[in-house]
Amino acid sequence: MTETEVKGAVTLEAPAQSNPLSEGLRQGRVPLPCVVVIFGATGDLTKRKLMPALYALAADGQLPPGFSILGAGRTEQSTDEFRELMRESVKKYGRVALRDDVWSVFADGLRYCSFDLDADDGLKAIRDTLEELDRERGTAGNRIFYFSVPPSAFAPLAERLGAEGLSAQEGGNFARMVVEKPFGHNLESARELNGKLHVAFTEEQIYRIDHYLGKETVQNLLVFRFANGIFEPLWSRQYIDHVQITVAENIGVEGRGGYYEESGALRDIIQNHVMQLMAIVGMEAPSNFRAETVRDEKVKLLRAVRPIHPDDAPLHTVRGQYGPGWIDGEREVGYREEEGVRKDSVRESFVAVKVEIDNWRWAGTPFYLRTGKRLPKRATEIAIQFRRVPHSPFGGNVAMPSGLLPSDSIDPNLLVLRIQPDEGITLRFSAKVPGQSMRIRTVNMDFLYDSAFLKESPEAYERLLLDCMLGDTTLFAREDEVEEAWRFCTAILDGWRAHPPKVDEFPNYEAGTWGPQSARDFMARDGRQWRRL
Repeated sequence: MTETEVKGAVTLEAPAQSNPLSEGLRQGRVPLPCVVVIFGATGDLTKRKLMPALYALAADGQLPPGFSILGAGRTEQSTDEFRELMRESVKKYGRVALRDDVWSVFADGLRYCSFDLDADDGLKAIRDTLEELDRERGTAGNRIFYFSVPPSAFAPLAERLGAEGLSAQEGGNFARMVVEKPFGHNLESARELNGKLHVAFTEEQIYRIDHYLGKETVQNLLVFRFANGIFEPLWSRQYIDHVQITVAENIGVEGRGGYYEESGALRDIIQNHVMQLMAIVGMEAPSNFRAETVRDEKVKLLRAVRPIHPDDAPLHTVRGQYGPGWIDGEREVGYREEEGVRKDSVRESFVAVKVEIDNWRWAGTPFYLRTGKRLPKRATEIAIQFRRVPHSPFGGNVAMPSGLLPSDSIDPNLLVLRIQPDEGITLRFSAKVPGQSMRIRTVNMDFLYDSAFLKESPEAYERLLLDCMLGDTTLFAREDEVEEAWRFCTAILDGWRAHPPKVDEFPNYEAGTWGPQSARDFMARDGRQWRRL
């Protein structure tokens, strides 16, 4: 096997012959040997997402020999206990079936040690274990520190790593940190957190993860737009009437009532996931696919978003909170009955926002964003609705309700990108119904990932963790991206504080429905309606 180092990666020209982790490896890049240190390794994120994703990468031959994982937590336990816990997590939550031969090699690289930020030598066990892994497994001082900890611990942990010298990059090794959301709770706190993280880590070392950007359909949106000559010329105010981005959840707060009371739907979903999707839909074509070039274009789009003045927040936004209702035949409690939620809470579980973008491409074409809990189904989609035909020559052949012109009675073309759960793309257009008369009906053209490629899509965390090991920041949020998204959302939060809802105005939609009536009225004022998923 010959190897060539390329920007922190290794190009493999032949697969390893004996290591079961290398089965199925094809010509392509795998990272340099490194250690992923997971702070908060006994938490749900590690069990449900991180460890299954890392095991899947190993099983697919995407990880290098010597790759290691150091679980770090406040709980005292042995490495053997940690290995067994992680094995059960992979077996229960993993996309890839557990194989004993693969797991045996993978588990050799697993270690665990406890840490205490309050103690003077609280990171000593981590430092000693990292040095041991460098000697025994050849990880060469390459580190990724994954912060699966509460937001209040982000800055203290980063500062401590810097003080201990663990964030330093010397002699060609790399040190990177991955931080989960929420990244601040408003613009001021996000800037403050950025400043504290930069004491220990440079911006190039910080990977702010948003798992939505790791989903196949989101990545395919870039290809769809910029690799197909037939769509990009239509991707503007001239041909698109409006864009709807929906993140619908049929679950409630799932035992996180205390967190949601502090967060709410705007901070939890709109500020990060939905604003990132909007940036990708609306951005200009990058000159190349280098990470900074792509992120520059996303930032330009976010900077063009028109701020909502606090006094205008009631006109451009809708808030909702779910009450008791039925979903899939099961009776569900209201938000105020959830554990950890105040009985008179006015925290929003549903948000709808109208966004105007002040640039040449999108002026006059609004983006409607919505998210909510306890809606009828779990679904995330982007719907691009094109303008109606200006004139229909089929006036006598299309049934028209009273008061409509022939062109109004023909459904506009619609392009739908389904992010989850059934990843794919649908194009809606008009066609003639077979027969002697000229009858027009809307039909769909569907593309489904699973059936098109006969291959299961990797989980989002698989792609993002591998990109971090490779040093590819394309799908991670940059400092200015985060701050621009917070600039827009903070103005809304200011407006909501100035115009708070009354206690008796919530709840305003039943669990199992598509949100409050005010959200439908909100669209009707513009002569539009929400697409039914």
